[in-house]
Amino acid sequence: MRRRFRFSYSNMDSLPDAILQYILSNLTEAKDVASCNCVSKRWKESTDSVKSIKFPRNSFENISDVTVSDAIVLKMISSFHRLEELVLYCPFTSKGLASWLAHVCQSLKLLELRMDNLASEEVLVEGPLKLDCIGVAKGLETMKLWGVLMMSPPKWDLFPNLRCLEIVGARMDDSALSNALKACPNLSSLLLLACEGVKSISINLPYLEHCKLDFYGQGNTLLSLTAPLIVSLDVQGCSWISVPETSFLKNLSIANVSGRVYMVQFRNLSSLESLSVRGVQWCWDALTTILEQARDVKHLFMKVEFTGNEALQPFPEIDFVEFFKNHPKLQKFDIHGAMFAALCQKNSLKKLETGFAIQCLEEVVITVRSPLNAEQKMNTLESLVKYAKGLKRMVIRVLRMKSNHSSADDFCDDVCKFHHMNRHIVHIE
Repeated sequence: MRRRFRFSYSNMDSLPDAILQYILSNLTEAKDVASCNCVSKRWKESTDSVKSIKFPRNSFENISDVTVSDAIVLKMISSFHRLEELVLYCPFTSKGLASWLAHVCQSLKLLELRMDNLASEEVLVEGPLKLDCIGVAKGLETMKLWGVLMMSPPKWDLFPNLRCLEIVGARMDDSALSNALKACPNLSSLLLLACEGVKSISINLPYLEHCKLDFYGQGNTLLSLTAPLIVSLDVQGCSWISVPETSFLKNLSIANVSGRVYMVQFRNLSSLESLSVRGVQWCWDALTTILEQARDVKHLFMKVEFTGNEALQPFPEIDFVEFFKNHPKLQKFDIHGAMFAALCQKNSLKKLETGFAIQCLEEVVITVRSPLNAEQKMNTLESLVKYAKGLKRMVIRVLRMKSNHSSADDFCDDVCKFHHMNRHIVHIE
């Protein structure tokens, strides 16, 4: 009869070095690493090879004195031979952070901190000191900061190896942000999410490839971005955007839900494959400029409610034939209310001719909010099915349409009939 394996600490202590190192290399939670110290003396001595450690938000929930938790973190990370990744979501002080980084600054490659600088007036006084402490970790390759107060330039010299910078939830000043970015000249990825207080910013990053900027506030931020290698750009909350070098730009998203987009300047969008424009109001010149430059776009998402330089105005008429001739490579078209209505005006379909075809279009998603001009809208839907020979899927979304309006009922009936006649392509949501 086969003997059953019985667990004992001696069995754990006899594990080969390779297996032990593999186990420890996959432990990142601070509590798990601390538990390994209790297995045996050999395990405790082996934890010095831990390269990544994470302290979740509740790591010290039973300890009210932050200085005590600071000391515990210091004891742990000072026992590691070469720590490369440090993630802290639990509360800490600037003094504690300075002591930790003094031990690991030579080896640290990734630093992620929940700063909590915006919580109270007391923290507001201490907050910038935490940012200053980070400057000692000059070998960082990735930095992620949450809840940041940056009203004065941080005392950073240079992060020559930093490739990825993420700041989420911040209150900052223009000059402070500008100086912080100057200390990170080799960034390839930049994310600024829910950042408040930025009015005008000029960014010059020669190696930047992926950029997402979300400026929280009135939607009137001015942005100038010089990044000749930029591949993906997502901008939210800007009224004026200038990106002169975009030869490699493939994905572009511009949104402004709080303010008005007055102007966009892009020198070359010949490589653009995906374009998303969203917002309550865009000046017509800005919208037509970007649509004209993005002639080779494959995926176009449009959700802009109004145009006009000052007062809200509806979209002017857009010629159906000219629009698709100007975007011959369009494969997926996601179109909302105002833009669809502009394509459905009385004269939009007059230029339809026998040889006309929408060559590449495969998928259309249409959002309709009003039953007005129902006949022209149905004609446009039928034209899309007729002239887009390669169309595989059309989704019609009917939103916020008053059901007690007789024209709404008639329009919905027409859409249902259209769906029945083209059920292999048309879907209603």
